[in-house]
Amino acid sequence: MDYTTLVNGVFPAMTTPFAADGSIDFDRLQTHANRLVDAGVDGLVPVGSTGESATLTHDEHIEVVEAVVEAAGDDVPVIAGSGSNSTHEALALSERSVEAGADALLLISPYYNKPEPEGMEAHYRAIADEVDAPQILYNVPSRTGRNVAVETAAALASHENVVGYKAASGDLGRIGEVVERTRGEEFAVLSGDDGLTLPILSVGGTGAISVTANVEPERVCDLVWSALDGDYEAARQRHHELGELNRALFAETNPIPVKAAQELRGEGQAHYRSPLTQPSETTRQRLREALAALDEREVPV
Repeated sequence: MDYTTLVNGVFPAMTTPFAADGSIDFDRLQTHANRLVDAGVDGLVPVGSTGESATLTHDEHIEVVEAVVEAAGDDVPVIAGSGSNSTHEALALSERSVEAGADALLLISPYYNKPEPEGMEAHYRAIADEVDAPQILYNVPSRTGRNVAVETAAALASHENVVGYKAASGDLGRIGEVVERTRGEEFAVLSGDDGLTLPILSVGGTGAISVTANVEPERVCDLVWSALDGDYEAARQRHHELGELNRALFAETNPIPVKAAQELRGEGQAHYRSPLTQPSETTRQRLREALAALDEREVPV
């Protein structure tokens, strides 16, 4: 698959719907995937942080990938989350995800272990050496306790299987430096923070792996593609239009609010696996108000 197809545009970080008994609701999962494709997204990202991958067994993880691949068909690529704090587990999940039909992989940096930079690079390089599929590094220090160093990203960017970096550190200086240090490679920076998508695009980002796109895919697509096409006035309008929803979606731990927002939009009751819980009524009300305000505005075609 063409490298640019995997790094340009909007790639929703998909939620994983559960039934009341805690089992995966595959019908709703595939319905959601179809809804996102119909809305014009550029790819799908199942079993990441937003997909509650930490509560799935490895077999469930692969079953979700298979279901999303089936729903996506040939319409859009599927980028499967396949990271772990254990290199051998991440390698096994990555191999199985590719066998299940994933077009590319999203690899969270090793959490809890907090490896030093040389260990971080060795972890990613081992997977890139063994799994012949495009791979995106995922830096989210709020969950992992450790940043992927700029130098590590730059060193890995020359590997033929490492094609991008999901930036969710909230540090625009660091993100801009990754862009600067990797300009000579087939390597892209994608926003992993919906509130910072427009600023990240402005310094050279090429797209977004978006939580908000689960709920407002058309508006997120319009924001990203307006910016990529150079229409920053339109992109700023969408950025501010989505501002309150973006803030409400991260008022509690992701994906608690986004699944509640999907419920408010009529996509079925939100269920979570322990230790995640239902959102507070304060958060639900914020979501209601943010969604109601957007419903009063024109949806981009």
